[in-house]
Amino acid sequence: MGKRKRWLTLVAAAMSLSLLAASCSDDEGDETGPTGGAQTGATGSTAEDLTGTITISGSSTVLPISSLVAELFNEDVGPGVAISVDGPGTSDGFVLFCDGETDVQDASRAIEQEEIDACAANGVEFIELAIAFDGITVMTNPANGDVSCLSNGDLYGLFGPESDGIDTWAGANDLATAVGGTGGLPDVPLEITAPGEESGTYDSFIDLSGIEDNAIANGVPEDDAASLRTDYQASPDDNVIIAAMEGADTPLGFVGYAYAEGAGEAVKLLEVDGGSGCVAPSPDTIADGSYSLSRTLYIYVNTGNVAESPALQAFVDYYVTETGLVEAVTSRGYVELPADQIAATQAAWAAV
Repeated sequence: MGKRKRWLTLVAAAMSLSLLAASCSDDEGDETGPTGGAQTGATGSTAEDLTGTITISGSSTVLPISSLVAELFNEDVGPGVAISVDGPGTSDGFVLFCDGETDVQDASRAIEQEEIDACAANGVEFIELAIAFDGITVMTNPANGDVSCLSNGDLYGLFGPESDGIDTWAGANDLATAVGGTGGLPDVPLEITAPGEESGTYDSFIDLSGIEDNAIANGVPEDDAASLRTDYQASPDDNVIIAAMEGADTPLGFVGYAYAEGAGEAVKLLEVDGGSGCVAPSPDTIADGSYSLSRTLYIYVNTGNVAESPALQAFVDYYVTETGLVEAVTSRGYVELPADQIAATQAAWAAV
């Protein structure tokens, strides 16, 4: 859709649940709503008048952020707006979004070309908004004292498409060293629980860990290279993955940093050597990119629906304020974008 005049609602949590609405004017002067309050959109509704439904789906990684933003929006701006948020996974969410079934898509990776094509075929126009940083965190149990750092080659030996049937950590050593991994993994049971193909975290892990490149280098056909082994316990629920790490002595899995960090001492976060030495995931190493499994998180907004829904417009206005991009992000354990990238997200949305 083309540019249109729109009114941004700027809200700060420090204002004790009060709304700072940007007033808008026309050629005849300032225009206010029927009760004298500032308007929130081109329809002239006040914040108190906002009603309707907003449907958010997609990434289970982004779900905690969007859920909190929805909760705060209902408290601060639109108590009459019904907002649903669920997290079947980025890939499954994009199916719904590009079918026009949802208003906002949470995504732990950027949209792929086939998804862009699906949206275009269905007439779904959208905008991509970066909202936070995250680091895919590889985990085991604290009892697994012989493992502290895994190289990309080690990750290939443990997780890659040639690893089906390997049921001990040591069983991955040959594959790991064949692609330049460190090897030397202990001879203990290997039980993997991790995201499945419906998850953007699955796709991002393959990309960031170099699994696809290592697979091709090791002779795996290109059609099969961008995948993980097929014989592990896949779950779309990050809490299930965390529970699996807590329930055995030498398990293996990965989730977004916020989930792993939130588990505290019940899980052991592993360092990763992406080619520049072993680096532990932390807010600092994720923000500066020195942790090699760092990534950007996004929301995608159906801009056609925005044109028809003052509630959706007001919600995204709220999401891209400090309340959403800083307070909600950091309180849920994710890493905020630097100031220039926050400004870029806000500018991109203001230009819709």
